[in-house]
Amino acid sequence: MSSALWISKTGLAAQDKAMSTVANNLANVNTTGFKSDRVVFEDLFYTIEVPPGAQADAVNTVPSGIQLGSGVRVVGTQKVFTEGSTQTTGQPMDLAISGPGFFQVESANGDIYYTESGQLQLNAEGMLVNTQGLPLSPPIELPVGHKNFKVGTDGIVTAELPGGAGPVEIGQIMLVNFANPSGLQALGGNLYQETVASGEPVEGIAGEDGLGVIKQGQLEGSNVQVVEAMVSMMAIQRAYEANAKVLDASSGMLQFLNQTV
Repeated sequence: MSSALWISKTGLAAQDKAMSTVANNLANVNTTGFKSDRVVFEDLFYTIEVPPGAQADAVNTVPSGIQLGSGVRVVGTQKVFTEGSTQTTGQPMDLAISGPGFFQVESANGDIYYTESGQLQLNAEGMLVNTQGLPLSPPIELPVGHKNFKVGTDGIVTAELPGGAGPVEIGQIMLVNFANPSGLQALGGNLYQETVASGEPVEGIAGEDGLGVIKQGQLEGSNVQVVEAMVSMMAIQRAYEANAKVLDASSGMLQFLNQTV
């Protein structure tokens, strides 16, 4: 098999994965709290026919040698945790984090997941939950008949209770951050899970220790830049077409050899 056929095949496979990543970014352009992905490429091993600096003769050395690459592969996809645009909704249970940090939610089996989507609601028990019905951790429970629900920039939740004379502190929404947020495992549903690569979560109060502040009545939108994604899509398409032409040319060369030898 011609080495050029294999190399162009790796190029086609890599560009196909890159296009899938761009497609997912564009599909989530309106997803609250979505963070875009980018593909990381690396070249494959090289066949060293003549190493650089090899002795050409008794006096001279080869300046560059002969090193033949074997293609490319996708070595990873990286989440880009830049902030998305903030959208004012006016809904008191819509929360946005301005700066670094994640909300914590608890699954049915007790696992803690992390999200930047603060689109919260109340469940039947009066607990603040996300769109999948997972409660915040630590839990925030609002009594029946409460009024004037407020969340401070530091996450302190207050509300007026039935028969009360003024606002009462209900609890505090804590934020967490990671040494390497890009190492979090994306689960879908705007949720992430801790991994060895992300490091352990560091919990703190919003606005302290490098954590962002909480803004009530706002949501953080997707950080996907549509124009950049479209430019990437066109570049990937051209690269795919070029690799396909190499594949066709290499196949034609082999066909010519078979017919003439």
